[in-house]
Amino acid sequence: MPEYSALTLTLSPADSAAGLRLDKWLSGEDAAELFAEQDAPPLTRSAAARILEEGNASSGGKVLPKNYKLRGGEQLTLTIPAPKEYRLEPQNIPIHILYEDEHLLVVDKPKGMVVHPAPGNPDGTLVNALLYACQGRLSGINGELRPGIVHRIDKDTSGLLVCAKTDRAHGILSEAMARHDFHRCYEAVVYGKLKEPGTVHAPIARHPTDRKRMAIVAGGRDAVTHYSPILQYQDFCHAKMKLETGRTHQIRVHMAHIGHPVAGDPVYGPKKVIARLAGQCLHARELGFVHPITGEYMEFTSPLPEYFTSFLSTLKKEQSL
Repeated sequence: MPEYSALTLTLSPADSAAGLRLDKWLSGEDAAELFAEQDAPPLTRSAAARILEEGNASSGGKVLPKNYKLRGGEQLTLTIPAPKEYRLEPQNIPIHILYEDEHLLVVDKPKGMVVHPAPGNPDGTLVNALLYACQGRLSGINGELRPGIVHRIDKDTSGLLVCAKTDRAHGILSEAMARHDFHRCYEAVVYGKLKEPGTVHAPIARHPTDRKRMAIVAGGRDAVTHYSPILQYQDFCHAKMKLETGRTHQIRVHMAHIGHPVAGDPVYGPKKVIARLAGQCLHARELGFVHPITGEYMEFTSPLPEYFTSFLSTLKKEQSL
């Protein structure tokens, strides 16, 4: 539920902010400090953009667009609307909660579960389950359809997610993720042989002709994936991937880009999909971050799920034949 009514803030960017886009500055550390002085939660970049698109920022009586370039030293008036009431229905869907306190929770998402409602998936999502488990107490600054969601993993990727109960926790966690201060390691089975550790550093953006796919695109968002082999099989490799950034489909796109697509991936893998996997063999195995309120470093590990270990067993048997 909303934690506050609409807030109107007066903000004065420092001279050093000159030249920055308004939406970027509003989601940065300098603005967060000014917000805290006025008992307001920090904003994510998407929340800042949404507030600006609704005409809620002005200077000298003039409404400012999100791409407004700060001069530095000007006085801004910003209205933060109260979060909308959720229209989503809590659903009693079992979920595995590894950790929970009054500020956040860490969930081990199963393969096949969508994180938040979207066209084609109106319910049965992790958000519906969280609303039930948390009795509606989730942060509201990421929009009415994504309460509590700090970051996402794909429907057919399993593993760890941190979700926020309060707007303050959400804002601080989002800032930490933007600074790449999260520890996020995945395990996957990929095609081919990975002989040694390596790094893929290639920008990712929407595919220029297929908007449902991501692709390596010049001028896209910076993306870095570190990988290392765990165990080599005849035609596949069990590998570990450490994310330095967190772009949509990042591991799937990067591994396909270097000729080692994730096994079972119906989008970026071979046309002949491994049907028994029912999607990519990719698991968010480790998650570490500094607690946004206590300052304590926390790290969690999720065991490999049955679909993953069963596929490894099959590969081991095939190799011994």
